[in-house]
This record gives sequence, C-alpha cells and structure tokens, in this order.
Amino acid sequence: MKVKLLIITLLVTSALAAQPKRVMRIGGPDQDRAKDWPKANVKPNMPESEAVAEMRTYLDALVKRDLFSGTVLLTKGEKTLFSESYGMANKDFGIPNAADTKFNIGSINKIFTQVALMQLRDEGKLDFSKTLRTYLPDYPSDIADRITLRQMMMHQSGLGDFFGPSYAAMQKEKLRKLSDYLPLFVEKPLEFEPGTGNRYSNAGYIVLGLVIEKVSGLAYEDYVRTKIFAPLGMNDTGAYESDAIVPKRATNYTRDDDGTLRTNIYLRPGRGSSAGGGYSTVGDLLRFTRDARKVLSAESFDRLIGANPMVGWAGGSPGVNGVIEMSGGYTLIVLANYDPPAAEEVAMNVRKLLGIFEE
Repeated sequence: MKVKLLIITLLVTSALAAQPKRVMRIGGPDQDRAKDWPKANVKPNMPESEAVAEMRTYLDALVKRDLFSGTVLLTKGEKTLFSESYGMANKDFGIPNAADTKFNIGSINKIFTQVALMQLRDEGKLDFSKTLRTYLPDYPSDIADRITLRQMMMHQSGLGDFFGPSYAAMQKEKLRKLSDYLPLFVEKPLEFEPGTGNRYSNAGYIVLGLVIEKVSGLAYEDYVRTKIFAPLGMNDTGAYESDAIVPKRATNYTRDDDGTLRTNIYLRPGRGSSAGGGYSTVGDLLRFTRDARKVLSAESFDRLIGANPMVGWAGGSPGVNGVIEMSGGYTLIVLANYDPPAAEEVAMNVRKLLGIFEE
C-alpha cells in the first residue's frame, strides 16, 4: 500500500493578542481533491430555511458518491438547525455514525492545549514571553534558551514538525507519552531563527504539552480532562489509546491512490497528544464553544473566542477531518472519518449557503 503523506492543518485565531476582523479560509493542497465533488446550490440572499434544506440535498449528493462520512451539526444561538450523521463508524461491523460517535479531531486538540496554557497563565504560573528553558530547565537542546512560549503557540519558534521519515519508519504504537515524541525532533536544528518566520509546528505543541505537565504536575491528558473536559461536561472527549476498547469510537478510513478505502490504524500514534489526535463528539465540541468561559478568565475567553467576529479551528490527517466554525450567530461543527477535505469541503459549502463566507 502506498501511504499518503500525513497532513495536519489548524486554522485558529490567535489566543495571544487582540484580534482584527478577518475571514478564515479553510483548505490548502487537499482542497484540489474536491474540485470535481458536488457543490451546494447557492443562491443570492437565500432564506435560512432554504439554505438548511439545500444542506441536506448537498450532503446526500456527497454521500451517494461516498465522499463524506461523519456528522454535521449547525446551530444558531440555542436552536439546532441541522443535525445529521452519514456513513459508517465501522464498516466491518455495520455500525453507522451517529450524533454521539467519537471522532478523531486531529489538530483541533491544539485549542485545548492553548486553553490549558491560558489557565496556567491566569494563575500566574506561566509567562508567555519567557523562554522554554524557564519552565523546562532540563530540555535536552540549547534551543530552549532561544524560543519563547508565545513563539511556540504562534508557530513562530522554528521547531518544525515531528512527521517525516523517522515517524514513518517507527512503530507508532510506541508513541504513548509526550516525551516519546522528543527523539523525532529534539536534535534537529531550528528551521529559522525564532520570531523571524511562521511555519506550522506540531513539534512546538508537543513541547508546550510538556510545559503544561511540568508546571501543573499532571500528565497532559489528566490535566485537560480534570481542568477542561470535566468542568464543561465533555464526557466523551479524550486522547484514547489506539488499542483500547472505546465505545462509539469511529474507525478512520483513508483512500489509497487507487481509491481503495483502508483504516488508518498503522498511521496513527499509540495515543493522541497535545498536538492532536484526541477524540470528541459534536455535542462535546458544542459545549466547549458555548461554555469555555467557565474555565477561562474573561480576558482569556475574549482573546480566544468572545471578541472575535469569526472563529474557526480545523484538523486533518489520513482518515481524519474536523471543523468548528462560529460566525454570525451560527456554530457549525463537521466531523468526518474520511480523508481531508471531507469536513472542510462541507463547511465551506455551508458557509456559502448561509452567506457568512466572503470570497
């Protein structure tokens, strides 16, 4: 089997500074894969009821061609406008996707890492302007003296990624703890001088997870479970081990170059991390968007969500794609257990139907 390169994307408004108004555009190279997919029939000034009806027609067309498998939730205020699941959570056992299916959410997990860091800052335990060495004195590289927490959070540290030949060649099930990832990147030189560039960095978010563990005294997964998920009632969210029996967890399916669908079991790590790979449901993610203020200071919440006219996060890898978007009073959550851009393409078409996407 020819394995596709692992691609993870995150589109997120900065949690670190006041936000200008901006339009978020989702996609990238994978978006080209959808150029021949069905598109929603968008008309100028569509009434909301007509737009929602067209959502159903559009999704049915995608599913007919086996291009989407997952759950779509659209709300406005407290009202649910659309909630439907499509395809199979497990094809071998004939288990369909449902509203309470736990999907791998990829890099959407990074928002929980940001929340954890903001909580620790609000408690006076972190200063984002300080260097990594301040909080990880034993970090096994002198780059810890040169990069700040803020630079890692903003993907401006130069740390780069841990995906590559070493990751592809290793036994993924051995990646269970954050420290297990360090050998994949800790000896690599920086890709650019900290603060002088911007490149998406999964490695940086692994290191930020280690900072959370060091400062809090808790394993990363224990921290986010007790400090974020439990207080918000997100009982179906977590970084489950890949070989654990987890009720209602979706199997992820990726396509070979010949179009054959296969599970991504040999591509994913033994457990999700502070950089991504955890699981959640549309209901839990909706709770997060509505109630995050309960676990953050007012200032931190405004920087993360409240003061932004348009907020969005997305994550994807082989067999994994998820999107959360908030704009114009709407909240759209799309989780898929197919390759990108399954969820991203749906989100883009729904935005156009609702008239909240500017070209």
